[in-house]
Amino acid sequence: MKPTMRKLALEFAGMLPAIMLAVPVMAYETVEVRNGGVIEGRVTYEGRIPTRKIVPTKDREVCGDVRDWEQAEVGPDNGLKNAVVHLQRVERGKPWPDGSDMKTPVIDNKNCVFEPHVQVVPPGEIDIHNSDPVLHNTKGYYGRRAVFNLALPDEGMTITRELARPGVVRFACDAHGWMEAWAYVLDHPYFAVTDENGAFRITDIPPGEYTLITRQEYIGATEQTVEVGEDETIELSLELSQ
Repeated sequence: MKPTMRKLALEFAGMLPAIMLAVPVMAYETVEVRNGGVIEGRVTYEGRIPTRKIVPTKDREVCGDVRDWEQAEVGPDNGLKNAVVHLQRVERGKPWPDGSDMKTPVIDNKNCVFEPHVQVVPPGEIDIHNSDPVLHNTKGYYGRRAVFNLALPDEGMTITRELARPGVVRFACDAHGWMEAWAYVLDHPYFAVTDENGAFRITDIPPGEYTLITRQEYIGATEQTVEVGEDETIELSLELSQ
């Protein structure tokens, strides 16, 4: 079946956390996937790259000076890096890669930016770490709802909190207002984060019909319906636009 695409307005990007949270949480079942399919391709972006001016008013020895920050990385042939491509509502399938569902992910305050800027994690605990010798006040939000608000005054300090439900979590720092990062909390491992060329690949997909979501936090999102057959490889060209 030929996939059909429906571009979403920017409002969808803001609504996505609430949409994902509205979906009932079902336990994901790990099973052997035979004759699974593949979705692969590239995500591209053509247009003005959104930028933000960073103006540190304190802690400049750690945070640096005034500078412009590009909020999207566009590589050769308009390939969009760090876009997240994932299926929605997968009930059973392959295990998480390298047992990553058993590891505690980390969001690190380092040089007054969050590392990593984008990550995909299963529901569960996350470590919030401060690598800087300055105070960071780290918050996590599902949509507009705050799930934690943590003061980390000491270098090397780590506090563990829980991201209990699927959704998109935004991290921010009250002490340094330009700091932002994103965690996509998924209850299944059918996702990819695009590389520097915008390429992605999702493998071992149980045959069936799915909704495929593509999102970059400052640009927007698309969704489309994809039907995956046994041993089928579907190649897609996905374009995001503001």
